[in-house]
Amino acid sequence: MLQAVIVPGSLPLAQEALARHPGAALMAGGTVVMPVLNYGTDSFDTLVSLRNAGLSGIFISDGKVSVGAATSLSELQERPELAFLGPAIDTIASPTIRNMATVGGNLFVEQPYGDLAVCLIALGATAAVADGGAARFEPVESIVRRGVAKGEIVTKISFTLPAPGTFKFTKATRRAFNSAAIVTVAAVIGLEDGKVAECRVALGGVARHPLRAKSVEEKLLGQIFDRASVMTAAEAAGSDIEPFDDAYASAWYRRRVTPVHIRRALIGE
Repeated sequence: MLQAVIVPGSLPLAQEALARHPGAALMAGGTVVMPVLNYGTDSFDTLVSLRNAGLSGIFISDGKVSVGAATSLSELQERPELAFLGPAIDTIASPTIRNMATVGGNLFVEQPYGDLAVCLIALGATAAVADGGAARFEPVESIVRRGVAKGEIVTKISFTLPAPGTFKFTKATRRAFNSAAIVTVAAVIGLEDGKVAECRVALGGVARHPLRAKSVEEKLLGQIFDRASVMTAAEAAGSDIEPFDDAYASAWYRRRVTPVHIRRALIGE
């Protein structure tokens, strides 16, 4: 049962609070933690909130983006330079939730949620992780797969702005708004002379964590970017995914439609 909520005024104070309360839960926007409390399934007696820890803000310079982990999804949508992420963020929950949900928190949302994390993997984003000493930097792709150790705090996410028109996204859901993913696809596709010179494809909803579709990337690199090559590459996703059954879709259905949605994301049909 929850006994205390600590709201540190800085990152060092947040780390100190976690060290004093090893069993405490870390909270950013609260959209993941609060339902756990409401359902009475919590196993912690202390919450450490990052609300006032100075971990929010968006900084963009020379094509490089740095986003504080406590920055809300709505704040991302307000930056014109990040407009390419707008369609993806619009598919996440509702405006009320996006006002609270944070960039860092989205890395730790259980599937089939966490669509921003899928986008960040496609962008090749890295996360700064504070562990009591000097911060280390780790690919978001690794963070969503392994998580972080107790007491560690993700402080910011960094990535390079994609060239105009290279970022691709689609999300298949059971309803248009406020729905979890059946399949989420995000990708960055760079072309030279009509051939794929740069390729990162990330998937959500088709495994226990967001992942890169490396088999798809390998099939696409160096190929002419047309419907035939995309369809061939999309079929290779079967060796990357580990779909599951849930209330939204069966594992069979997710596996069956993943190539379709990769094609739709990449070429829009």
